Amino acid sequence: MPVPGIDVPGVGCGLAIVRDGKLLLYRRTRPPEAGHWNIVGGKVDHMEHSADAARREAAEETGLDFGRIDFLCLSEQIIHTDRQHWLSVIYLCDDFSGEPKVMEPDKLPEFGWFALDRLPGPLSRFTAAAVAALLERDARG
Repeated sequence: MPVPGIDVPGVGCGLAIVRDGKLLLYRRTRPPEAGHWNIVGGKVDHMEHSADAARREAAEETGLDFGRIDFLCLSEQIIHTDRQHWLSVIYLCDDFSGEPKVMEPDKLPEFGWFALDRLPGPLSRFTAAAVAALLERDARG
């Protein structure tokens, strides 16, 4: 059976979580892009809507409860160093409750809220696409 992202392009999802103008990011420990700062997200399961997958993955990774989410952008990541290829649907959420936690310390051991003009590095390609879309959205008003 082919492995999504490695043997065939994988379908992923992400959720850019924003509070008071700051973006929630977690540092990854596993490929692709181990050591990079990332919005939360993961794989879209077969027959699962990408918005539902984004909500599920984000809840699993942060411990937050989510209300309304909105489409933000699409991102394609071809990561030659990790031999991975992903198409990701990224959503935006500022409607949530709770405080984020480290829920998966082996995968995402630390997190923080970061202003868009003071982001940590390196950012994953997936996150860089989300940040670009957020900045463009803010510029449009």
